[in-house]
Amino acid sequence: MSHISANDLKTKGVSAIELALSTAPEAIVSVRGTDKFVVMDIAHYRYLRECELDAALAETRADLAAGRVVQESPAAHLARLDAL
Repeated sequence: MSHISANDLKTKGVSAIELALSTAPEAIVSVRGTDKFVVMDIAHYRYLRECELDAALAETRADLAAGRVVQESPAAHLARLDAL
């Protein structure tokens, strides 16, 4: 994964990000030698976001298939949450 220092980002701006992303789908931004942020192309972000949503859907389907569900009214649901 590519690295961009905060100083490079400050002096070179978006061109530093474009250069880093020309060789990798993601780049780490380091601040004072510590990795702090990750930047990526919007298409890669959308792909990762879609993967997250697919995983959540698969988890929900598994819960439904295993019977790990509760059917209740909104009021009963709120009361159960308040009791936690």
